[in-house]
Amino acid sequence: MSYIHITREDRISLVTLRRVNTSIADIAKILNKNRSSIYRELSRNKTNNKSGYDIREAEVLAKERRIKANKRFKKIENNTKLRNQVISKIKIYWSPEEISGRLKLEGIDIGKDSIYKYIYNNRKDLIKYLRYGKKYNHKRRKGTKIREKLREEEKKIRIDKRPDIINNRERIGDFEGDLIVFGNTKKHPPILTLNERYSGYLKIDILKDKTANITQEAIVKKLKEIPKKKRLSLTLDNGSEFSYHDIVKRKAKVEVYFAFPYHSWERGSNENLNGLIRQFFPKKMNSNKIKLKDLKYVENLLNNRPRKRLNYLTPKEVFLKN
Repeated sequence: MSYIHITREDRISLVTLRRVNTSIADIAKILNKNRSSIYRELSRNKTNNKSGYDIREAEVLAKERRIKANKRFKKIENNTKLRNQVISKIKIYWSPEEISGRLKLEGIDIGKDSIYKYIYNNRKDLIKYLRYGKKYNHKRRKGTKIREKLREEEKKIRIDKRPDIINNRERIGDFEGDLIVFGNTKKHPPILTLNERYSGYLKIDILKDKTANITQEAIVKKLKEIPKKKRLSLTLDNGSEFSYHDIVKRKAKVEVYFAFPYHSWERGSNENLNGLIRQFFPKKMNSNKIKLKDLKYVENLLNNRPRKRLNYLTPKEVFLKN
């Protein structure tokens, strides 16, 4: 018979049966418990009264034991080194799941739920480092000249022509690109984001404006910072800012592909990464105040944050290793 905790109803019955001198063996049968459970209950909650057992005092003692037992399982509260590790990672915007996964690689078994509970119960000041807000939805402007749009469409290689080696993330060197915009795009400079599909490795830059020429120059510049063998293709959305994609292809020596219009899920890695970046640069902020050091800070944070799909290695570790 498996062990089942003694309830308040069991204790009431136990007291009643003891008063009529019922044997421990019979009590165990009546309550459907092991005899050892009855002996343990009487021993643990022994009192100085005539019967040697009191329901109220037994309840108090049992509650104290439960509290003490639960404290043993509060790993974060009881381990200063672990607690400091968790707090330091939260403060550089690692999620509880990322912290948990990374610690397990180091042989420390702590679940993400335990980290969440610790934050919400003990350190509410850390909640601000957790990710909030809605996902950013990029709204594309429609072209004004139908014939120009058709000519541009004919030049584009669509994503359905992209090789399986890219689709299946089988190698390093295939990037996705997008712009993160802020309010009035004529007054607020956008952020260029380029992320590598296999590793999630990120390159970001702030642009002067959203024009096609400025955008292609920035893309070429950021791609050329990467070794040639690790820049093989680039997948973009259909914004007019990417109309000079043929120049990007020629100068950066990469194949350029385009997702179908309004199919943001075809660049899922980039859309997800943009959502992470929005945590630091909300849509309503004045992007003119963003400095290069701010971008570098965010780039380093995200490139050094462990990812579940990478078995909790970081994008930087995977990108540089391969």
